[in-house]
Amino acid sequence: MSSPVIYKVDGQIGHIILNRPEKQNSLTEDLVVRVVEALRVAEEDPEIKVIILSGEGKSFCGGADLEVLMALENASETSKWIEMTASLAKTIVDLDKYVIAAIQGYATGAGFGIALASDFIIADRSAKFSLSFSSLGLIPDLGLTKNLVDYLPLSLAKEWISSGKIISADEAYQQGIINRLVDGSLYEEAVDFAQFILNGPPLSNKYVKHLLNRARSSNLDVALMNENMVQTVLLQTEDHKEAVRSYFEKRKPQFSGN
Repeated sequence: MSSPVIYKVDGQIGHIILNRPEKQNSLTEDLVVRVVEALRVAEEDPEIKVIILSGEGKSFCGGADLEVLMALENASETSKWIEMTASLAKTIVDLDKYVIAAIQGYATGAGFGIALASDFIIADRSAKFSLSFSSLGLIPDLGLTKNLVDYLPLSLAKEWISSGKIISADEAYQQGIINRLVDGSLYEEAVDFAQFILNGPPLSNKYVKHLLNRARSSNLDVALMNENMVQTVLLQTEDHKEAVRSYFEKRKPQFSGN
């Protein structure tokens, strides 16, 4: 039996691939646990600078496996399932490294949640997004109620959620959800997009991610305090000194993450 998650390293990129194509890569406990484990492995690997999260087969992720949901017998089991799946979105958001979601086919329900929890989305132009929760009598989870409102006008977020409409990649791009639309090789485009991260300063990228992910919940005084503390640290790093040297030597900096 094949693993529900494939993890491989290509240079400085960690690839995490959801591998249940016969079920549209829908979420099970085993899949979620293995994705979280792979994210942690990539985070702790000093050679990896960015993670690309994708799905095997025709779709990125079709949401939760409905057979798993139907098997939940009581409130305790249901609560455990919800907290476990939510931990996947939180792990992506809290990770020290950037995560790029590469979307083909459908990103439905929780699959949409995983995509929006990621730092960047690269999508095939034929990709489709759907908040299918209302058709099941449910509400969005995996942070979607917050992340959608961070991207969309409130009335549009309500429409997308309550209608359960299918959102085209073009519409998602127009709303600022997608960073790049792809006509062709999704994998190659995702790797190409990642180049600015691979060439950039790992420590700066780490702190930019954490600061911006929390910016909307901070007032200006807190934001300034956080910036000042981080900048004090970064001004003392070898990467900053290398950047200054390279400026005067008229060459590209070689960042080491130190």
